[in-house]
Amino acid sequence: MTLREPAAQTLRPQPEQAADFTSYLPERHTAPQSWYASVATARMHWYDLIAGFPERPDIHDPIGRYQRRMQFELEAVASMHHLFFVLTRTPVRFDTAAAVHWGFFSLKLTLPLLVGAEQRRDSITFELTVPFAATLKKPTVKLTANFVTLNWGGLVETFSIHDILQAHAPDKVPCQVVYVGTTFDPEAQLSRARLPALQKLHARHKEDLDTLLLVQQFDIDVRCASGDPASMPHNAHPRAAAILQGERMELLAAALIRHFEGPASATRKPQERQARRERVTAAQQANNLVQFTLDLQWPDIGAYDRIGSGPVAPASRHLLSCFVADGDVVVAAMTPPEPPVGTRLRH
Repeated sequence: MTLREPAAQTLRPQPEQAADFTSYLPERHTAPQSWYASVATARMHWYDLIAGFPERPDIHDPIGRYQRRMQFELEAVASMHHLFFVLTRTPVRFDTAAAVHWGFFSLKLTLPLLVGAEQRRDSITFELTVPFAATLKKPTVKLTANFVTLNWGGLVETFSIHDILQAHAPDKVPCQVVYVGTTFDPEAQLSRARLPALQKLHARHKEDLDTLLLVQQFDIDVRCASGDPASMPHNAHPRAAAILQGERMELLAAALIRHFEGPASATRKPQERQARRERVTAAQQANNLVQFTLDLQWPDIGAYDRIGSGPVAPASRHLLSCFVADGDVVVAAMTPPEPPVGTRLRH
């Protein structure tokens, strides 16, 4: 007697499943589009801390809670289509061997600093604001190399050295872009310091420079005779909206890589560059995109808003005109218009 095994069946999606998937693809306009993209929000994170703290920081400690909040924030953006810069700048630490000074009859606080690889002594002075839940008129100050904690009795405030400099530094030391990336990642590798490209960059710079992440959400004003496809009722569905947003961030990221990293970035392998060219071409054709403008300003990040790179001079604003040609984004830097009379200039 011969036993015959049934042939393995090829799994095919049911017609209703295929229809369900295609129904969430975004609807498109055929009219040409141009975009004006600007930074809506920007948030700075200190990557050296992300790379250095354990998987589960001690949430019973104020510094541990700070680190866990930072990890939560980066985990959250992994489900969103935002962009990030990896920035480097001169290392700065609190001088734990020096004294903290208070102003006479005030909450003016002076914290000692060590600046640069040579650990040059410096200080920063700023006025504290009493939080609502405080039960003390003046907090107890505790310094570590990376953090300052202010114990007000009713609560404890925790700030990293870069939080303090970002908010209160009188001089703007430029930050250098060394990598541009997108935050969307189902594995959330960025929040756990497991993104291979960043691991290599961090290993290269960690002895001489501090490494920061600047996470940016963009607003895109679509100029099209038929209107913005994102405003179409069908594209309000989360899947369709995510596809549209992903395509837009793909094009913006390609432009920023070209501008800040240059056309032949050493951090990008040929296979990665070719894959990006294919995605850029597909996104440009799907959106019938003729041209787009990138307006980069970062008022949210205070004294850290002078940003440049090896090929690009640091500035508080970068205005870029971009278009796609043969899979590459061609970028031309434009001179930002003069601010209106009476507007305070940013240095």
